[in-house]
Amino acid sequence: MTMSRLGKTAIVTGAGSGIGRATALALLAEGYAVVLAGRRPEALSETKALAATAGDRALPVPTDVTDAESVRLLFQTTRQAFGRLDLLFNNAGRSAPAVPIEDLSVQDWRQVVDVLLTGSFLCIREAFRLMKDQVPRGGRIINNGSISAQTPRPNSAPYTAAKHAITGLTKSTALDGRKYDIACGQIDIGNAATEMTARMKNGVVQANGDLTPEPTMDVAHVARAVVYMAGLPLDANVLFMTVMATKMPLVGRG
Repeated sequence: MTMSRLGKTAIVTGAGSGIGRATALALLAEGYAVVLAGRRPEALSETKALAATAGDRALPVPTDVTDAESVRLLFQTTRQAFGRLDLLFNNAGRSAPAVPIEDLSVQDWRQVVDVLLTGSFLCIREAFRLMKDQVPRGGRIINNGSISAQTPRPNSAPYTAAKHAITGLTKSTALDGRKYDIACGQIDIGNAATEMTARMKNGVVQANGDLTPEPTMDVAHVARAVVYMAGLPLDANVLFMTVMATKMPLVGRG
């Protein structure tokens, strides 16, 4: 069994790229042992390679968060490797084609909801089972919401609906976790510079139909925010935090 410098272990889903990779690397730099979960083994290996000094504290575990058995094995592997779980960052995600809702396929709807919402539920369920019985008891769950959990973009019904549902899941998890010393919070992120947001420099459709370039921010700011939330003692919790590119068109009219 490998122990982290902090004696703390985290699972990061979607750790093969973007926000998940940046956050996993930031947690490893803080001394956590981090289980890197995601669908693509080669991407998880790349994340581990970027944290060369972490050694055995970085553990890639290929995982499909939409599959209950795959998720169960992820948490079982975490317990076997590190003995406990202190942090779950529910970050895995996907989007659907940006088409009018009347043209959206049921398959595209279900794929987004399965990853964002059902995947988060399956991971939370296993985290509860582990955290409530470990010694010391408890832990922290951070859900990756989105500014779409507050305000939609045009043609984003599956993603927006699922992210709104994550807000309800966060509140229910925070409430139900109290008796087990499990804290739960949500980080809503706006325009972090990742592969997914690279297209924004070429223009994003706005509510009035205009195509407008949008600013992005360094994904490292998101990672630092998650590290801050994770580092709080369990008697304190950031229930909701928004981290966004300052000049993106979220607040105000237009």
